[in-house]
Amino acid sequence: MIERAFKLVDALLAVLLLGMVVMVFGNVVLRYVFNSGIVVSEELSRFFFVWLTFIGAVVAMRDGSHLGMETVLLMLPRRGRIVCLALSQALILACCVMLFWGAWQQHEVNATTGAPVTGLSMIWIFGIAYATAVGIGAHAVHKLWRIATGRIRDDELIEVHESEETVPREVRP
Repeated sequence: MIERAFKLVDALLAVLLLGMVVMVFGNVVLRYVFNSGIVVSEELSRFFFVWLTFIGAVVAMRDGSHLGMETVLLMLPRRGRIVCLALSQALILACCVMLFWGAWQQHEVNATTGAPVTGLSMIWIFGIAYATAVGIGAHAVHKLWRIATGRIRDDELIEVHESEETVPREVRP
């Protein structure tokens, strides 16, 4: 079920990206060819970009695509890696709580403020922080649960890599 949900999220990200490209490219063509433009497309493409970034962060967290520093972790024994992973997940969870709390504190302001062009409630833009905090936080809680119950595998102890081009090295026992 979670796999299907993330397939839908991937489709949503593709639609948002396509919408951004069409609106921005269309506006460029309209400006240079017809000396006009669609004002609402500028605002909507910015909103799409915000959503794309925040939703993409949840997907990247799940896939382990965020960049990090693995050099030190590769020098540590299994127990050291577990401690580092638990600390990092606890910090991530704390950041998610702060993000959610901050969105909650600003909720009334954002819900009653309209966007300049479209008039959409700004909660449609800043409310994505709720979904991001819950998505990443749920991943961190799940990872902490797996650590606490001893179900974490060696290949899961290093979640991030220093470069996208780096092929993960063998994990020492």
